[in-house]
Amino acid sequence: MPKLYPIVFIATLFACNQVCAQATAPADTAKKLNEVSISGFFSNMQLIAGSASVSTLSGNRLSLQPDNSLVTAMNTLPGVRMEERSPGSYRLSIRGSLLRSPFGIRDVKIYFDEMPLTDAGGNTYLNSIDMTAIQGIEVLKGPNGSLYGANSGGVVLVSPNNKYTNYNYSTFGFNGGSYGLLHENSSTQAVSSKNTIAINQAVESYDGYRANSAMNRDYVQVYDKWLYTNAGQLKVMGFYSDLNYKTPGGLTLAQYQADPSSARLATPAVASAQALNASIHNQMVYGGVVNQWQFSHNLSNVLTVFGSHVNFTNPSFTVYEERREATYGFRTYFELENHSIENLTWKADAGYEWQQTNSNIGDYGNHLGNKDTTQTRDNININQNFLFARLSAIINHDWQVEGSLSLNSYQYQFQNLYPNNESGFTNRPFNAQLMPRLALSYNIRYNLQWRASVSRGYSTPTSGEVHATDHIINPNLQAQDGWNYETGLRFNSYKPGVQLDVAAFYYRLNNAIVMRQHPNGTSYYVNAGGTNQPGIEVSASWWLWRHSRSFVQGLQLTEGFTYDHFRFSDYQDATTNYNGNNLTGVPPVVAVTGIYLLLPQSFYLFAQHNYTARLPLNDANTAYADSYHLITAKAGWNHNFGHSAHIELFAGVDNLLNRHYSLGNDLNAAASRYYNAAALRNFYGGIRMSRGAAPQPVSGKEGL
Repeated sequence: MPKLYPIVFIATLFACNQVCAQATAPADTAKKLNEVSISGFFSNMQLIAGSASVSTLSGNRLSLQPDNSLVTAMNTLPGVRMEERSPGSYRLSIRGSLLRSPFGIRDVKIYFDEMPLTDAGGNTYLNSIDMTAIQGIEVLKGPNGSLYGANSGGVVLVSPNNKYTNYNYSTFGFNGGSYGLLHENSSTQAVSSKNTIAINQAVESYDGYRANSAMNRDYVQVYDKWLYTNAGQLKVMGFYSDLNYKTPGGLTLAQYQADPSSARLATPAVASAQALNASIHNQMVYGGVVNQWQFSHNLSNVLTVFGSHVNFTNPSFTVYEERREATYGFRTYFELENHSIENLTWKADAGYEWQQTNSNIGDYGNHLGNKDTTQTRDNININQNFLFARLSAIINHDWQVEGSLSLNSYQYQFQNLYPNNESGFTNRPFNAQLMPRLALSYNIRYNLQWRASVSRGYSTPTSGEVHATDHIINPNLQAQDGWNYETGLRFNSYKPGVQLDVAAFYYRLNNAIVMRQHPNGTSYYVNAGGTNQPGIEVSASWWLWRHSRSFVQGLQLTEGFTYDHFRFSDYQDATTNYNGNNLTGVPPVVAVTGIYLLLPQSFYLFAQHNYTARLPLNDANTAYADSYHLITAKAGWNHNFGHSAHIELFAGVDNLLNRHYSLGNDLNAAASRYYNAAALRNFYGGIRMSRGAAPQPVSGKEGL
């Protein structure tokens, strides 16, 4: 059960806002929210003006999705696939496969505001963050290492603060639902002429659909922005997360068909998931400071210092693992902007990022959920740093040219403490790599833009791949790299409210890192030749109807469509040639359609359909997960009490058609245990209250 301390915290929030409520919120933020801006290339710009493929999730879009998990919201974005083997167990890929991500998020660089959330070892604990504390997400698709370091899978920018809510408020939300879901969250923000402080808190518990799949998370987040001079601003931010979730384990097809809610069963060699207490406990403290200084009207600097500490415990089917990880680093860049030349506007950025992650890893036997005899103990220290520069120019108001480049360095050191009792570290350096990006865009009309780009992706092995569950450190694992080519069109018309984004790309990846498994279920990683990855992505929204005096006051359609024709190339093992096979874990087609309906008296209805085609579960393409149709729906009612108080009541249903499907397949699993069943039809309902805040976007002013 959730702890009781949030109740005291909530009471404090609402009491302090007796004063905060005197602040007047903006009367109508619709225009600001409709003009979608992105910050992924440092300076804020309108989305239609960008030269990259970018998808955004605003606070409005997030609020229409179930708030117990990011999965449903993230999967609305073309080219993005997020899975959850059990509640709390995230996996994420952008224009790629989850072959590298059996136990977490890898090959995607994630930032929390200006600070890297991804550690130097390439691992990201995104599941530590409560969804209600996230105010917006930007996804930069394709390699963006020229500005964000070694990655081949893309970049995700998580915003802990909404720049539009520049007023005082307090909020409280609670929802509950099927399978023991309980989720409480609260927040407060106080604004003065020089300072903004925001505090978020959340507690979530969920029993889950399957046996041995319960999840609990306690979360607190702090954000403070101080304008200490007219030229300088300092942001201090961070969070503490205490996350526990159980891991039911994969099922064979026969077990999945017989009882999809069961956890992994016992075998003569290995006990069941329940007997082993297969689970993960992750305590994380993360934070840092960001200083922004405006030297002059055209020269500025951003300096970030950050760090984290993680206590990670994982009793699993093959090992009882304990990790203690400390990460620290800094990031800085300068931006020079010039507007003085006629018909030419240019910006130049140059910077440096460095971080170090030191991991102490102990692998022990798992005796019925208890730590047993020591198997191995290792220290792994990973250092990554890169220099980057970018120059962009707008010519004659219509042409935008952009070039960026980074020089990436990476190395790790490893030391075996048991059984070899090594006295020193062994170094494994990687050659420094250049990662360029060139882009061009042209405004065909004021609301229609064409773009094209070429960029190089480069991704080093993560600490979890170098030190896999077979306890063997693999210094022979190489980085994967490749070139990405893409072009696209973006159209945006506020009248009649149509937005369209189409992108086509081809990504050729070399030395692809994939997971293999020993017969005993332990894993290891190899470089598996290459992959050819052409694809098409379409994102669209359209207001079909807007009329405040009719029964249907607004009707909006949204569509996210992905077509991927990903294939292995130059890939074979000792016995089999996989050339031409479908890339494991990638559905060729995903289509997500949403309908948003505004009704009288501030009622609304949102429904969403997700079609995901069948996907291969192993490299040999001899086993496939079936396609599925998933329908979710949500209805709600909003009401304002004067100018300073607001309430929303809502209820929703997930998997309305009651389909059996697996959302989190274990690829290339030993003994063909591929399947992790998702929940059947389930319901939820809840309440949100706010004081001193503007009407929530879901009231119908902004749409999606």
